[in-house]
Amino acid sequence: MQRLIILAASAALLAACSPSKPAPPVVVAKFNTDALPMPEFMGHVVDPASFAYWKGSGTEETAKGTRELAPTNAEGWEAMETAAAVLIEAGNALQLPGRARAPEADWNRLAQALSAEAILAKEAAGKHDKQGVYVEGAKLYQVCTACHKEYVIDPGIKANGPAKGDPLPDWPSDVAAKQKSYQAK
Repeated sequence: MQRLIILAASAALLAACSPSKPAPPVVVAKFNTDALPMPEFMGHVVDPASFAYWKGSGTEETAKGTRELAPTNAEGWEAMETAAAVLIEAGNALQLPGRARAPEADWNRLAQALSAEAILAKEAAGKHDKQGVYVEGAKLYQVCTACHKEYVIDPGIKANGPAKGDPLPDWPSDVAAKQKSYQAK
């Protein structure tokens, strides 16, 4: 028995003296926001996700009548949820160090509003709620236009002055005729 106790004590001493594993290195988060400048981030992330969501929202007036835009199958609804999920994360990514524009408080407020509305948009798509998708899509549009006004349009006007002439093309003749018929009613 004494030999067993000595053997156990020796094993414990050897284990205590053996070198311990080194702690894994601490990896600090690093954000490379220069790899995707803001116009590219908008063009490759935010815009495609926004347009994909809006594409499945509301109705469209065509020569053949009103066409429902809501998805008609599970894959279509899944695509709507995916688009909203991308917008949730886009709102987060817009707040990464190095992305924010001045005034930062407004930028972060709008980015957070994008994520918050996209969460509701994703929920509506998950429920296959056509009206909810329409309502949340409209709210997403309001967030986007508010941001564009503050960070794109107003700075452009300040730097270059108002647009010269009529910057928008005329409506196609068939659309102009339809507008006149609506106005006559």
